[in-house]
Amino acid sequence: MILIYTFNIIYKLPMQYNFLNIEKKWISRWQKSKVYQVQEESSQKKYYVLDMFPYPSGAGLHVGHPLGYIASDIYARYKRLKGFNVLHPMGYDSFGLPAEQYAIQTGQHPQATTNKNIKRYREQLDKMGFSFDWSREIRTSDESYYKWTQWIFKQLFDSYYCNIEDKALPISDLIQEFERNGNGMVKSPCDEDTPCFSAKEWYYFSEEEKENILLKYRLAFLSYTWVNWCPDLGTVLANDEVKDGYSERGNFPVEQKKMRQWSLRITAYADRLLQGLELIDWHKSIKEIQKNWIGKSNGALINFSTIDNNIIEVFTTRPDTIYGVSFLVLAPEHNLINLITSPQNKDKVNNYCKSISSRSERDRQSDTKNITGIFSGSYAIHPFTKEKIPIWIADYVLASYGTGAIMAVPCGDQRDWDFAQKYNLNIPNIFKNVDVSKKANDNKSSIIKNSDFLNELSCEDAIKKSILNIEAKKIGKEKTNFKIRDAIFSRQRYWGEPFPIYYKGDIPYIIEADDVVKLPNIDKYLPTKSGDPPLARAKKDAWNIFNGDRMEYNTMPGWAGSSWYFLRFMDPKNKQEFVSKKKSEYWGQVDLYIGGAEHAVGHLLYSRFWTHFLYDRGYLNFQEPFKKLINQGMILGRSNFVYRIVNTNKFVTFEKRKEHETSRIHVDIELVNNDILNISKFKKWRPEFLNAEFILNKDDQYMCGFEIEKMSKSKYNTQTPDDLIVEFGADTLRMYEMFLGPLEQYKPWDIKGISGVHNFLKKLWRLTHDENNKFAISNAEATKEELKSLHQCIKKVTIDLDRFSFNTVVSHLMICLNELIALKCNKREILREFIILLAPYTPFICEEIWESFGYNKSITYAEWPIFDEQYIKESLVTYPISFNGKMRFKLDFDTNASKIDIEKAVYKHPKTKNYIGTQKIKKIIIIPNKIVNIVF
Repeated sequence: MILIYTFNIIYKLPMQYNFLNIEKKWISRWQKSKVYQVQEESSQKKYYVLDMFPYPSGAGLHVGHPLGYIASDIYARYKRLKGFNVLHPMGYDSFGLPAEQYAIQTGQHPQATTNKNIKRYREQLDKMGFSFDWSREIRTSDESYYKWTQWIFKQLFDSYYCNIEDKALPISDLIQEFERNGNGMVKSPCDEDTPCFSAKEWYYFSEEEKENILLKYRLAFLSYTWVNWCPDLGTVLANDEVKDGYSERGNFPVEQKKMRQWSLRITAYADRLLQGLELIDWHKSIKEIQKNWIGKSNGALINFSTIDNNIIEVFTTRPDTIYGVSFLVLAPEHNLINLITSPQNKDKVNNYCKSISSRSERDRQSDTKNITGIFSGSYAIHPFTKEKIPIWIADYVLASYGTGAIMAVPCGDQRDWDFAQKYNLNIPNIFKNVDVSKKANDNKSSIIKNSDFLNELSCEDAIKKSILNIEAKKIGKEKTNFKIRDAIFSRQRYWGEPFPIYYKGDIPYIIEADDVVKLPNIDKYLPTKSGDPPLARAKKDAWNIFNGDRMEYNTMPGWAGSSWYFLRFMDPKNKQEFVSKKKSEYWGQVDLYIGGAEHAVGHLLYSRFWTHFLYDRGYLNFQEPFKKLINQGMILGRSNFVYRIVNTNKFVTFEKRKEHETSRIHVDIELVNNDILNISKFKKWRPEFLNAEFILNKDDQYMCGFEIEKMSKSKYNTQTPDDLIVEFGADTLRMYEMFLGPLEQYKPWDIKGISGVHNFLKKLWRLTHDENNKFAISNAEATKEELKSLHQCIKKVTIDLDRFSFNTVVSHLMICLNELIALKCNKREILREFIILLAPYTPFICEEIWESFGYNKSITYAEWPIFDEQYIKESLVTYPISFNGKMRFKLDFDTNASKIDIEKAVYKHPKTKNYIGTQKIKKIIIIPNKIVNIVF
């Protein structure tokens, strides 16, 4: 029995494969030798492998987190062995709300808890043997990093988008155009309320007036916009931070609120972001998500006059259905509601709009079965029929899409149909011959046919003719609309990148100094009593740079730093540039990016936007950041449940749960073994369970229920990699996570199969070591069978790695090892190549065996084995011999045997005579290397 002392605990290993000692040795060796530190080598072809870097939470990593890291590490190691110069870095997305919430609760500075969490993550990552170049580590909360996030923001502030050149240009170019010609000829995205002015008027504008106009064109700009406001957290939340009207963090209520915020004009890039999707190798589903989020649609902008002469603008993709308009619907946030609502309906409408403000647009959009609305009490005039049509307010219309108002066509849209049915709204007389009981979309053709000037036209032609008619009557115009909205870039938090902005009065100015604007120290991390963000607590002398009347009190969102971190990894120590042109040109796009699909319309979209912008301004020579993207599936946890009888502290076993009224409670999986609850541990788990009573099953055991669901701390179903590494080793864990199934699929976590992978490594160790645990390898020449097994493995492993089929590679390696064991092969010539094939998956054991071979350099510097087809060619082929199509026996022939030789041999065979007998042979069919068929 071997005893290994690690972390002051004695581990007894029932065999000679001392994985804990081996792994500890090579972690230290790799760190000292800096084997994974990479330099730009122009003579060597590059390959850039990247993971979506983690937010370092206090809970550390569970086994689901490393899934993508293991896959990327395998591929990075594989490409190194194939001769590539591989960049494979790691860092931390270290700004964020969790650290700030902890600071609010404890008063501890977020930097302290962030550093502590990073230390924990680093220890876990090192234990798993990742080949990260830690010399390039970045943290988004480091001043040396967010200095350049601020710099990029400055470039966005100092740029506008020119539709003529279809790119971002310096704002100074726009100023020169204003000075020459005013803005009459400017083709550029800008705020809707931007005034028209001449060069002369521009000249006489005050500085404040000029800055306000420029702010309407800048790519980074201030404006009033609807946001997800969480009063309890005191901050704006992104859509993906809100679920069912509550904050994902803390489960606090969220409301829609109009606030003056920094935004980035991502809408200017909408078309290019759509076009760019055709240039990258991403899964179709992610591309579709982004296409739908951008939401390009062509149609018309139509003006509806109200009876009191207000104008309601409506965008529609189906202007040909205008004759089917039954009513108008405004979003609850629409700015005309107060103007058009009748006096007697004011209170009801105000209360309704306030109730809707607690629901996010995402929730309202997804909840199609429970749409609600209220009548404004006012009417609009149909621009063609001149009939009065009621104006309603409803939650299914969104302020952020189109104009925040729709023309409702019940027979043309399912939601309009459902709404009309729910509130008993009239269908226009034009549909008296239409079967309105059918689904709404079935009747679109009827809408067209009942419109005189559109009768019998195709849908496409009807739309075109409708737009021409609308423009001729001067009640609207053709328009291309995008669903995407400008990205809100302000957060009312402390723990985020401070803006390099100061104010003179109400006008923002860029801080021109090259130094970073550092986060000042404050006494509390809460908003002020007046509702200002936490940074408003900072005294003037707490800022390292102070200009003007005040600094910007908001901070940037978490996605600011993560939108460009892949660029900084190329040149992390550069103090003069965010990345040098030389290094960005060498490393270029990320060749392989692995991360979660949940970031499709957040990080992935914003990274593309920033890269396009930096390309426009000449800082990069590529527009798309990530060539190939793989979204790893989630590892699901196996949760356990106990069943408490309602209003008691008594728990009933799973089998008897239906005999009582019970509530189901998650229980820590550490208290359960094979679904059987350890009752004594459970009682100590929480104070309220100390005196709990239990109704057991017939075997006097408490059986828990179980369910496969997301691995989460709140569900008590997480499994840390640390314990498994102690029990089985990191190599086993790495290989097992890949063996669970295809990388992209969701997979339930179950350690029942991990021992099989561990036994595979034990067998490898025994094959290369004698009973005294001494390295024992034969130098004898390999046989044909051994070479065949090896080269079949080389071929299959290489093919599957090239197509990112990580799980099937494990099977090929296991089959090959079993064949070599059966052949009793422990020959250097064979095992040397096999170890290289295995090394990307299990680097620790392979380094150990590689060193035992006598190599002074790490296996990282080895060369990937070359497949040689001659070793897998068969010298004999087995032919099934059939008579009238029925196979009767088999014969082996040389692969080069001629048809004549095969025919003679078959005729001479005694079994042939038995089957033919006295019958006459009509013909013999011979398909080379496949079959022989005698017809009689």
